[in-house]
This record gives sequence, C-alpha cells and structure tokens, in this order.
Amino acid sequence: MKKHPFPVFITLLFSVLNAFSQTAKVGGPCEGCEAIYENPVPFDKLESVVKLPDATWEGKKPLGINGTVYKADGKTPAPGVILYIYHTDETGHYPKKGDEKGWAKRHGFIRGWVRTDGNGSYKFVTLRPAPYPSASDPAHIHITIKEPGLDEYYIDEFLFDDDPLLTAEKRQKLENRGGSGIVKLVDVGNMYKGERNIYLGRNIPNYRVTP
Repeated sequence: MKKHPFPVFITLLFSVLNAFSQTAKVGGPCEGCEAIYENPVPFDKLESVVKLPDATWEGKKPLGINGTVYKADGKTPAPGVILYIYHTDETGHYPKKGDEKGWAKRHGFIRGWVRTDGNGSYKFVTLRPAPYPSASDPAHIHITIKEPGLDEYYIDEFLFDDDPLLTAEKRQKLENRGGSGIVKLVDVGNMYKGERNIYLGRNIPNYRVTP
C-alpha cells in the first residue's frame, strides 16, 4: 500500500511555522529602535523618573507625563521595563549639538530613558514638542519599549488630545500599539500634566507572553 505524503507535508509545514513564530521579531520592523541601547546609564541603574534635557521652568511651563506599564494580562504592573523617548523641540525640529553619535544624529538630544519601578510606574518631564514644520502630522513623542526577555519594539506615539492636527480621521487610523497614546493634558499651574498607561503586547505583532 502506497503511503500518502500529505500528512508528512503538513507536519513539516507546522514545524516551519512554529519555528518562524519563535524567531520572528516582536513588533515587526522597527527603524531606530536599537537607539534604546545607546543609554548612557546601564538599564539596571535607570530611574523611573527622568527630566529630559529641554525641561525647564524658566519662562516655560513644562509637561509631565506619568503612568503605569502593565503586563499582557492588562492588570499586573510590569517592573523593570525600559522606555526610550525622544521628540522635536518647540520649533518642530530634532535639535542637535553637533557632536551626536549613533541614532542621536537623527533623534537629536531631546531624548531619555526610564525604567519602571516595582509598581510599574514611570514619569518624564519635558517641554511640549511642536509638529514638524510645514507638515500635517500632529505633535508627538516617540517611544520604544524593552521588556525583559523580549526584543525592543515601538508602541503608539504620545499624542495630545487638544492638538487640532489630531483629526478624527487620524484618530481612526491609530494602531493602539501598547494601548492608546492619546494624552489629555491638565494645566496644574506651573506645568501641564498627563497620564498614559501602557499595556505590554497589546496589538503588537509576534508578541509572546513571557513567564
């Protein structure tokens, strides 16, 4: 009796797909995400609060954003997660000092790294960025995530709910990677404050839950 090769083919196919799922990069392609490794301080020495280089109260009203990073279950705080953030200045440019290396040549010097504390909390203080000059994109703050045991990946940028460039059409096109990145700002007198919680793995391709 002649054996049918089809079951063998199916077995091989599933083996290949399983191997691919184990090696596929979390989050898919991510240009510039490796900049997260350019941190001047070792990951385990990072604080959960950072003041970006442009942050000042001298004639300015800075912006403070805080929140909690949760594990994939959406309710357990995630400690030890690294967040890399960078953005434009108040003119819509990524400012340079002239001695930048690596990805700082593109990201500029307004960037920072934080590590969530035991409660999954993070906070950064900066000045509100402006949109790119002569562009229709809303003002935004880029963010890359590095959690223990997984590749780095990007999530939705921080956006501002009161930004007139953040139209209904643009809101509908957001992927909500890591949850919604739209932040509502509150004027507390000497600064603006906003909150964004982050959910690891949410809408992230090839995401694998770690123990």
